[in-house]
Amino acid sequence: MNAEPLIGSILPPWIAAADTFDDHEDGLFAEEQDVVRNSVDKRRAEFTTGRVCARTAMGALGVQPQPLLPGVRGEPQWPKGLVGSITHCAGYRAAAVGARPEAVTIGIDAEPDQPVSPMVLDSIAQPEERAAVRTLTRDHPGISWDRLLFSAKESVYKAWFPLTKRWLDFENAQVTIDPVEGSFSARLLVNGPSVLGRQLTGFSGRWLAANGLILTAIVVSARPDRTPRRP
Repeated sequence: MNAEPLIGSILPPWIAAADTFDDHEDGLFAEEQDVVRNSVDKRRAEFTTGRVCARTAMGALGVQPQPLLPGVRGEPQWPKGLVGSITHCAGYRAAAVGARPEAVTIGIDAEPDQPVSPMVLDSIAQPEERAAVRTLTRDHPGISWDRLLFSAKESVYKAWFPLTKRWLDFENAQVTIDPVEGSFSARLLVNGPSVLGRQLTGFSGRWLAANGLILTAIVVSARPDRTPRRP
């Protein structure tokens, strides 16, 4: 585990996080081992190391280690009183965990800082978003803005699903990226759930490009004054 998690720089200080650039071969409960018993090595490494990160983050909140089994769409089923998110990409694994009721939902995502194919971009982005990516690439070169858009939408889905238990397509959220503040916003184009007595219409999040990675994070708090610190 890294002493100062990279993902932690775009999360509020009251969210526990853990990440690593190395894989763990051990650290699963028996129930978790059954989940990946017949999986290929790559999948087992992702699953195992993600769970190790998650339990490290849980430990920072004083929660004892326990199994984190996947739900109907593969999402981690967190212990009562916790919300969280796990992400992995080539060479990087991370988890973020918060305690209810203050933390309502969390979504994090990690991607390589490399462009997506034009076909992928067409499938995930609306015309306005593709135009914004072109402008960002022209005005702020050096970051794969199309990949950042993809990552932001992944974080949106991870924050959305625990609240609704419903699928959210890429075209169901319109993302706007702020290249200076290291932030993004997502406007939902479908009806959102009621959260804290109000209908959810979108999310706000933070992003970071470092170490050859693009990281995005969304945290919804029960306290509106609780916002992620800047990297």
